[in-house]
Amino acid sequence: MNRSTHRTWWKTATGLLLTGIMLFPVYWMLNVSFTRDQDMRKSPPDLFPAHGTLAGYRTVLDEQLPYLGTSLVIGLGTVAVTVALSAPAGYALAKLRPRGGGLLSFVLLAAQMIPGIIMAMGFYAIYLQLGLLQSVPGLIVADSTLAVPFAVLIFTAFMSGIPGELLQAAKTDGAGALRTFWSIVLPMSRNAVVTVSLFAFLWSWSDFVFAGTLVNGGPHEPITLGIYHYIGNNNQEWNAIMATAVVASLPAAVILVLAQRYVAAGVTAGAVKD
Repeated sequence: MNRSTHRTWWKTATGLLLTGIMLFPVYWMLNVSFTRDQDMRKSPPDLFPAHGTLAGYRTVLDEQLPYLGTSLVIGLGTVAVTVALSAPAGYALAKLRPRGGGLLSFVLLAAQMIPGIIMAMGFYAIYLQLGLLQSVPGLIVADSTLAVPFAVLIFTAFMSGIPGELLQAAKTDGAGALRTFWSIVLPMSRNAVVTVSLFAFLWSWSDFVFAGTLVNGGPHEPITLGIYHYIGNNNQEWNAIMATAVVASLPAAVILVLAQRYVAAGVTAGAVKD
C-alpha cells in the first residue's frame, strides 16, 4: 500500500466515523420510535428494537395529522410568497440596476442578522392591532420575512450570470421588462427557484419562535407546536414522541434529497465569474 492510498483510506475512515457520529441521533430516534413502552428503560438499551411496535406511529396518525397539515399549508404559502417577492426583486437588482441597489443589498444582508425573537415581538404587536394573531396567513407572512432577504440575494447572484445578449434580443423583439422576466429570466432561473423554495419551506417547517409567539393556542398550529405540546402532555410515551419527530422530519428530508442537485447549482451561482 503506497502513501497516497494509505492517506486516502484514513480520510475515508475518518469521514465515515464522523458521518456515523452525526447520524447516530437520527438512528436512535428511529430506534426509540419502534421500541415498546416496557422496553424503554432496559439497561443496557437495545441497539435494535427486537420486539418492535408501530403503536407510536398509530398515535401520530390519530393525533398529529392536523398539525402536519397546517405545517404543509404554511410551508407552501411561505414558498409562494417568498418566490413571488424575491424573484422580481432579484431580477431588478441583477439586470435593471436601480439607483441605490448596492445599499438595498446591504440592507437585505443586515436584515438576516436580526434575531428572530425580536421580529416575533414586533409582529405580535402589529398582529394584535390587525387581528391576525393565531392565524395561518399571519404566520405565513412572518415566516416569509426570514426567507425573502436570503432569497433576493440568491436570485440576484443567479440572474447576474444570465447573458445580457438574451435580454437585449428580447428587448429588440419588443418585449418589455415584465415579459422578459416572465418568459426568459424566470425559466432560466429554475435552479435558483428550487433553492429558494427549498430553504423557505425548511425555514417555515422548522419554525418554532414565530409559531410559539403568533399562533400558540390557536385553532391551527404547526407540527413544531404539536411536538412541543405532545411532549408536555405525554412525557412518558417516548416511542410516540419519537415517531412524531420521524414523521415531521420526513417531508424535509425527502425534498432535500430530491432537490439537492438544483440546490448545489443555485447556491454556487455567481460565485465564479468567467
